Amino acid sequence: MSEQAILEGFVSVRAALKAGSRPIHAILIRQDKRDAGIAWLERTASAAGIPVQRVTANEIDARASGSTHGGVIALAGPRCFVALDDLEADSPAPFVAMIDGVEDPFNFGQAVRALYAAGCDGLVLRPRNWMSAAGVVVRASAGASEWLPTAIAETVGAAAAHFRARGLRVAVADEEDAVPLYDVDLTGPLFLVIGGEKRGITRSFRQGADLRLAIPYGSDFDQSLGTATATAVIAFEIMRQRRSFSDRFSVVSHQ
Repeated sequence: MSEQAILEGFVSVRAALKAGSRPIHAILIRQDKRDAGIAWLERTASAAGIPVQRVTANEIDARASGSTHGGVIALAGPRCFVALDDLEADSPAPFVAMIDGVEDPFNFGQAVRALYAAGCDGLVLRPRNWMSAAGVVVRASAGASEWLPTAIAETVGAAAAHFRARGLRVAVADEEDAVPLYDVDLTGPLFLVIGGEKRGITRSFRQGADLRLAIPYGSDFDQSLGTATATAVIAFEIMRQRRSFSDRFSVVSHQ
C-alpha cells in the first residue's frame, strides 16, 4: 500500500464504503464496540471482501490523528476522480464548484459539506495530494467529500474555459464591482469558483468572470467571511433560487 489514508469515525467510513469513492484495505473496530451501525459495517465490508479487524483501543488511538473516531477507523487508498464532463452530465442546469487555495483541511471539508448539502452536482480541484489530511477532510465534511463527484483540473482558468464552452456561467465571490448575491439569477448552468482566505483567486480571473457576487452584510463590517461560511451562503442561495424557480415552473406547467 504505497498511499494510505486513515478515515476516522463511523460516518466517514460508512460514506467511503457506500460511495465507493476510494479503495478500502481494512476496517478496524474497537473490540468492545457493538451497535446497529457497526453490525452494518461488518456485513457490508464482508460482502465487499474488505477485512474487518477487532483491535484494542490503544491500536486505534495509535493510528488515528484525533480522538473523535468512536472506535472505528479505515485504512484506505487515494480518492477516485471522474472526468470534468461527468460533473455536468446528469443535470439540465448543472451547478459545479471549484475550491482553490484553501490550505486548511478542516475549512476545506466544511466548504465541501456546504456544497454537497446545497445540491452541488460536482467539485473541481487542482492536483494536490490530500492523503495526509484525508481523515480530517472526510470528518469535517461529515462524509460529503466522499459523496460529491470530484474531478481534477490543472488550473482554475482551464476549468473555467472547459465549463464556459459547455454553457455554464463562471461566477466568483468578489467585492470589487460585484452584484449583490440576492439580485442575480442563479438558476441557470453555473460554475462557481471559491478562493481561499489567504491565497484567493487572482484579480485578473475575477475580472474575467461572468458573474462577480457580493454577499450583503446586515451590519457595518469591513472583514470578509471565512471560506466555509461564504461557500455556504452562496451555495444555499443557489439552492433557494432553484427550488423557487422549480416550484413556479411546476405551478405554471400545471395550469
